[in-house]
Amino acid sequence: MRVAHATMKISNLITIPDAEIELHAIRAQGAGGQNVNKVSSAIHLRFDITASSLPDDYKEKLRQLADRRISGDGVIIIKAQRYRSQDKNREDALVRLQALICSAAFTPKIRTATKPTRASMKRRLESKAQRGQLKTLRSKVED
Repeated sequence: MRVAHATMKISNLITIPDAEIELHAIRAQGAGGQNVNKVSSAIHLRFDITASSLPDDYKEKLRQLADRRISGDGVIIIKAQRYRSQDKNREDALVRLQALICSAAFTPKIRTATKPTRASMKRRLESKAQRGQLKTLRSKVED
């Protein structure tokens, strides 16, 4: 079973061809009445990381993710059964795959340690002294 659009856009430069994403309709679990036993509305998505056309750094970061949806063989398996409609579940599975790949591509900015300036330390100490002075003035006066 294939999706209507030909590629999935990950970033401006990176797209995943439709042929690399396997989609299968399966029966959804849980309550659903008489319809649940007849209709295959859930979607089972499989995406092989090693066989994909993703850049090598994306593949490596995806493999390093501690995500239960990624098997030991390097295959992303997503089961979408949130909606009663097969089309909505297919779209949901693709959006979740895209979010997973984008999360692996994101590298957080490395924080560089900085020291407070001499003026800011002086202002801080002055405000602390002023606050302490105010608190001593509030105390009881002794004869």
